Amino acid sequence: MDQTPDRSRASARHRRAYWTPARQCQFLAALMESGSVARAARTVGMSRSSAHRLRHRLAGTAFDRQWEEALVMHAGLTADPLVWTAARAAIDTGTR
Repeated sequence: MDQTPDRSRASARHRRAYWTPARQCQFLAALMESGSVARAARTVGMSRSSAHRLRHRLAGTAFDRQWEEALVMHAGLTADPLVWTAARAAIDTGTR
């Protein structure tokens, strides 16, 4: 019987998730839709605290500004749901 540990299973357990550019974009889109940092972070497989650490680390960058814009957009969408169509189209095309 082989007594060597299964390295692939062990490494998968210890593999860390990272804030890739794609994950950041998905997080921002989820943040705009939900208005909740915790929910948006869970959507991309990350924690609320890691999202806040990332924002702190990237203070003053485009990510930081887009975080704030996402929350403003969410507030606007909540106030006027008809704005959602234009906002979604802008996100899908990458324009503002």
